[in-house]
Amino acid sequence: MMSQDRQDKRRQRSTAARLYAVQALFQMEASGQSADRVRQEFEDWRIGVENEGEMSPEADEALFSRILDDAVTWQGRIDQMTDRALVARWPIARIDPVLRALFRAAGAELVAAKAPPRVVISQYVGIANAFFTEGPETKFVNAVLDHIAREAAPGALG
Repeated sequence: MMSQDRQDKRRQRSTAARLYAVQALFQMEASGQSADRVRQEFEDWRIGVENEGEMSPEADEALFSRILDDAVTWQGRIDQMTDRALVARWPIARIDPVLRALFRAAGAELVAAKAPPRVVISQYVGIANAFFTEGPETKFVNAVLDHIAREAAPGALG
């Protein structure tokens, strides 16, 4: 059985991977750069790197890469699922680009179904909280991701 410290460290590395994935997807959309180029930049210059005397968090780089790859592979499907979860007047193209990146990262995990949907939703609501400090966006993110999870894997949430 894994010690509590190792579990906590693993959880922190997974959370960091998800946060970096949201940032990378945002950067890809904003700059038009490829997933490979952005992934390389994050691995070389951001993940677990000292910058101005501060260490950026270590991350599960395999999870980070998988989220990016799956988000690119499944982007059309994820965006359609997100559109269906949004109010008809608000297609994904009209929402905040940070939220769009977050929905694509979370959607990639929900479509790939490698982690339990409740864990994925909880992690990304926490990430939304980091960006939006408990505004209405966190409830919005929770509702949209719940909808996407139910569509991606009917019955997985119970």
